[in-house]
Amino acid sequence: MRRYAIGIDIGTTAVKLLAMSEEHRIVYEAAKEHPLFTDHPGWAEEDADVWWNHTRDLLRDMMEQLRASHAGPFEIACVGLSGMAPAIVLVDDEDRPLRRTIQQNDARCAAHIDQVKERLDQARLFARTGGYTNQQHILPRLLWVREHEPEVWSRIDRVCGSYDWIAHRLTGQWSLEVNWAAESGMFDIHQGAWIMDQFREFGLSPEWFPPVREPLDVIGAVTPQVAEQTGLPAGAPVIAGSADHVASALAAGVIEEGDVLIKFGGAGDILFCTDQLQTNERLFFDYHDIAGKYLLNGCMASSGSLVRWFVSQFVPQDLDGNVYARLDDEAEEVSPGSEGLVVLPYLLGEKTPIFDPDARGVFFGLSLHHTPAHLFRAILESVIYGFRHHIDVLAEQGHYPKRVYATNGGAKSRLWLQIAADVLGLPLISYKGHPGSSLGAAFLAGKAVGIYENWNEIADCVPERQEYQPDAEAHALYNVSYAVYRRLYEKLRDEFKLMAETYSR
Repeated sequence: MRRYAIGIDIGTTAVKLLAMSEEHRIVYEAAKEHPLFTDHPGWAEEDADVWWNHTRDLLRDMMEQLRASHAGPFEIACVGLSGMAPAIVLVDDEDRPLRRTIQQNDARCAAHIDQVKERLDQARLFARTGGYTNQQHILPRLLWVREHEPEVWSRIDRVCGSYDWIAHRLTGQWSLEVNWAAESGMFDIHQGAWIMDQFREFGLSPEWFPPVREPLDVIGAVTPQVAEQTGLPAGAPVIAGSADHVASALAAGVIEEGDVLIKFGGAGDILFCTDQLQTNERLFFDYHDIAGKYLLNGCMASSGSLVRWFVSQFVPQDLDGNVYARLDDEAEEVSPGSEGLVVLPYLLGEKTPIFDPDARGVFFGLSLHHTPAHLFRAILESVIYGFRHHIDVLAEQGHYPKRVYATNGGAKSRLWLQIAADVLGLPLISYKGHPGSSLGAAFLAGKAVGIYENWNEIADCVPERQEYQPDAEAHALYNVSYAVYRRLYEKLRDEFKLMAETYSR
């Protein structure tokens, strides 16, 4: 009987689903987009019920197609999950979301970050969690809810992440994958346990937080009710899964010391694989999906979401739907450095490596000769400047890239990939149509139940690769613009804070 592993990714912009055979062949792949709500400056929210509805619909379509393509029986061997981390889903005692989710790139809680910093010894916090209090942490965002939405606070029964919520809907069981916990700022990464002092200090209930599980742990099975809704077989095992950026790193082949992934998602992630548990004051820490390996990583609040914002607000849409291809073609005619135009991509504040929720977007160097193509190219370049900033931080700790991979939606752009190679001054490996996190989730599902035996098999799942070589002349031009990019933020940091105090807080 043919066996399939399923991967479900709750991404920043869409729910993605993938089915993969024992022979590493992708037999189904689809996605359904969902909206991001930004009702106020710095806010980023989504609807957890929409995530589930899209998941249910995609599963039903997948099962219909699988049944239509098989003359006989087949097996759904396991379901794996990935998703944004640490997004927050607040749930009541009837398993209903109490409000929209508060996303990991939400920047509303600057004042509460300051409050937590005043009450927690930051050096001790870093020693235990690998990070200082920042906008990605769970605690400041929960304190915002307590202050501004007391009616929601009073009804909280569970707190979980994006993929943990879908795991619960599939199985009826509650769990938190270990990297959601590790990125929460409330979890001791050395002891593998919650820091109970924080719960007591800020009046949080430990019972809100489900058990922490490893990526390959089977947390439950598909319920009969879900089987009826989706067509999945009741009893199919479901694993805890993985944070999306970690699953994406696995799917790209980042499994050895020195491997690096730059991930062009709605947010921008960069992950460096190491065999030692190390931390960095300007980066995040994650456990790799492979036991005994770790990831130093950065997360930029805006990447693909910045591109989407620009296109949706300022670019007329092509009738044939090829607006991004047209913009790429036009921007390719613009010289590297966008003729003196430099963008700071901090429209949602910024996480690593500056940890400044008050930072905002800037277009610097505008002239009357600049066109939408210049602005579009400068936006693409700004995201790569952000990646380069992270590589500089890694180098300061003695970590140097050996292989650089690129995945996710933005990696479909040949122009953006060449810009990346040129800005970084490094060869870049990309994949044609790489599924990203959903592939990592499916591989984990298959690994959990023995469909796949070796981690190196991930390279067989998407064999078609393309390498981009850096252009020396373009790299030299980018060195100038990158230096301006770095100085701009330093010169504007106090002004960002002033504007936030006046208009945003």
